[in-house]
Amino acid sequence: MSSSKTQIYYGWLIVAVATLALVVSNGLSIGGIPVFYKSIREDFVASGAVAANQAESFIAFGASLTFFFSGVISPVAGWLLQKFSLKKLMLAGCVMLGSGLIIHALANSAPAVYAARIMMGISLGFVGVLPSVVLVSNWFPDRRGTALGILLTGTSVGGVVIPPLATPLIGLYGWRTAMILVSLIVWLVLAPALLLLVKDRPDELIGSAESSDEKSSAGIPFSRAVRTPLFWILALAAALIFYPIFVTSQQLILQTAKIGFTPWQGSLVLSALFAVSVLGKFLFGYLSDRFQPTHVVLVCTAMMFGSTLLLINLNATTALLFLVPFGLGYGGAFVLIQRLVADLFGDRDYPKILGTITICETLGAVFGGTATGWLADRHGGDYTVGFYGVIVATGSALALMIALNFVGTLRRDRVDSP
Repeated sequence: MSSSKTQIYYGWLIVAVATLALVVSNGLSIGGIPVFYKSIREDFVASGAVAANQAESFIAFGASLTFFFSGVISPVAGWLLQKFSLKKLMLAGCVMLGSGLIIHALANSAPAVYAARIMMGISLGFVGVLPSVVLVSNWFPDRRGTALGILLTGTSVGGVVIPPLATPLIGLYGWRTAMILVSLIVWLVLAPALLLLVKDRPDELIGSAESSDEKSSAGIPFSRAVRTPLFWILALAAALIFYPIFVTSQQLILQTAKIGFTPWQGSLVLSALFAVSVLGKFLFGYLSDRFQPTHVVLVCTAMMFGSTLLLINLNATTALLFLVPFGLGYGGAFVLIQRLVADLFGDRDYPKILGTITICETLGAVFGGTATGWLADRHGGDYTVGFYGVIVATGSALALMIALNFVGTLRRDRVDSP
């Protein structure tokens, strides 16, 4: 803690830097990159690198690779986070992300694009949500919901900031040059901030003699956690929640173009979705410090389900009606999943357990994105049929969150037992 009442706790600076990491990493690899998709698709179809009847699947598969490899690397990253410096691993993630963007910008074939998207996905395991959540959790054993709520707004802020930044650059210089220009944010802003400001734990700052291992020993081991029904309820719910999150953040903009929105209007819809989710992450993260977190996540999931019903008749009016409740709900659910892992299983193997949950989220996202793109290709680029899968996924997630509220009796008194 701070040494005086007037001194700002250094943990809040850690929150700020970790939030910046999410703004940049998620914004450039997931949240903001869909504004490039139309130009990429047209370029690769025109050059003959991709067949016109496979264009939607090409885009969806590339995006799915990023999600898939960010999840596959998560258990490895979780293990490394308990062995090595968070700062060094996050800097390594910056190098992979920046390099992946440059390779993507120079790519002239589908395999080259896929290789770049794989690099971007792997980078998220080291400078994305998992390391950022672990870093902030190290500094906030208390008020964790509020701190994580602020942190995870970064994944949405990236989606708010990058589209209006990249869209005019694409118009002026083409998508390739625009992608290289936005990659400079990684090299000139994020990497220096991590290098100069990040400290893994409070004891690095204040010279505490308390053992880090002792502070993080509360909880149950990974091997026991994965044998509990509670783990699998949460994991499956997380997968089903990330199915619609991925589809709406990556493919909704393509459907807006199909129904007549201009590129600028489509980018505004995408930015608005992320902007509303920022409020949801902060609001529901804050509320989870004051109410039972399992109850809060149930409300979030119910909001998501109700709003997805509007996707089956998407137009200018229903798009606006969809954005607010879905954005609020998905923002809150995103925060609560990260928090519930610690609340239900403790800090002992938090990186490993969260990394495994992340795989489940990734599989849900990859399946959702791939299935939705495949269905769109078979309906002339129309995503409406694919959106029925989004409705089923959110409805199933809601049912699982109801079950979580009944089954979630594994509280800290039982978690801390050997």
